[in-house]
Amino acid sequence: METKLAAEALRIAITQNGVEEVPRGSNGGKDVEVYLRSVGLAKGYAWCMAFVYWCVNKASMELNVKNPLVRTGGVLVQWNSCTLRKLPKTSSAVKPGDIFIMEFGGGTGHTGFVEKVEGSLVHTIEGNTNEDGSREGYEVARRVRPISSFKGFIQLN
Repeated sequence: METKLAAEALRIAITQNGVEEVPRGSNGGKDVEVYLRSVGLAKGYAWCMAFVYWCVNKASMELNVKNPLVRTGGVLVQWNSCTLRKLPKTSSAVKPGDIFIMEFGGGTGHTGFVEKVEGSLVHTIEGNTNEDGSREGYEVARRVRPISSFKGFIQLN
């Protein structure tokens, strides 16, 4: 069962579906810069983690609870620093509202929210992606990814 915070953060993330960088490829634009400012960054930075943090922060304010995430734009910094429950990619406990973490080596990663799990596929909503599922895209979009592509999952509790 997802927590109220996870459910609200996921609901907020879904309302952002279709938000794009302006211009594309700039890591900028009015909405993207709001995400980036939530973690203390200016335009031009990769923003997938900032998007996740912004959604959770907005949900936290609406529910009048503390945001349990670390205030960072770094995907792997979040994974390594937050004290929330972490699940391996092999876990059957992954649920809607969980935050997925991907690692590509060299300190690079990607993140977003789980919408649902169907067998070995995870339906996501994520920022800084595109139709190809890039970690350096230009929009908030829904993706379907194999569960094997993830490093693990963070549960908001």
